[in-house]
Amino acid sequence: MGHIAIFTDDPGWHGRQLRQAFSDLGYASDFVSLTECKFTIESGALPIRIPGFEDMLPDAVFVRGVPGGSLEEVVLYLDVLHALKATGIPVYNDGHAVERSVDKGMTSFLLHNAGLPTPVTWVLRNRENALAIAEVELKAGNMLISKPLFGSQGEGIRRIEKMTDLFWLTSSHGVYYLQRFVHCEGEGFSDNRVFVINGLAVAAMRRRGKFWLNNVARGAACELIELDPELALLAVKAANALSMDYAGVDIIKDKAGNYTIIEVNSIPAWKGLESVCDVNIAELLAGDLVNRLICKETTDALALEL
Repeated sequence: MGHIAIFTDDPGWHGRQLRQAFSDLGYASDFVSLTECKFTIESGALPIRIPGFEDMLPDAVFVRGVPGGSLEEVVLYLDVLHALKATGIPVYNDGHAVERSVDKGMTSFLLHNAGLPTPVTWVLRNRENALAIAEVELKAGNMLISKPLFGSQGEGIRRIEKMTDLFWLTSSHGVYYLQRFVHCEGEGFSDNRVFVINGLAVAAMRRRGKFWLNNVARGAACELIELDPELALLAVKAANALSMDYAGVDIIKDKAGNYTIIEVNSIPAWKGLESVCDVNIAELLAGDLVNRLICKETTDALALEL
């Protein structure tokens, strides 16, 4: 039986779903925190030490969570992912994909660089310049979203609606990330979450927020929607722009009827999505990892031996 490491600090429902899906494919899996992994650089020892895999590295790792921490701590966690890939272990999503998506500034740049529609965005260091940008935008009738460069589930996000809100404009560790607010079509607040696996949009839902944040973790309601070709293609292109095995792509349809990509998540949840669709996301993820990456590695190795 093969053995897979699932990197997470909170297995929960998603972890149980993944473990069952891997088991159905004949693979055991263990939950491991990246905080417990380390390097041991010495002769005769595995250089990457993972609890539960002391004698042999896993057949693959599934990245379900990367802990926060100091810059040094986060670099260490990502180094573990990079090192595993360098030794030939499939990493799903790999360290580069995680780096691109957790850094909102780089995500915005890569989407724009790929020619994909994404909101007007500024990422800068100087507070006076950030205030000047905000003042110009507000006077032009635009609202802004201020976000931490690193973060998820809506934590630390503010909407700047009027000049007095500039009092609350704060940096995230010295960096300002400002994005022009996109008004969605119709009444209220909503966006679309599209789940992409290996270049294929497999399911989508509309998230209707109680206010302008549409995160399910913040109480947004989930509605099943049909995956129209334009929405599916945009989501796939966004995941490809960030080189992801799988992704949750957030897309708003604005009042003019145009789609705009808001975020691309490399460690997306899918419990809300499965509550409105009949797609088994964990089964698809596990199948893609095993059949495309592990079995391919085994086939290639056998071909080399022959």
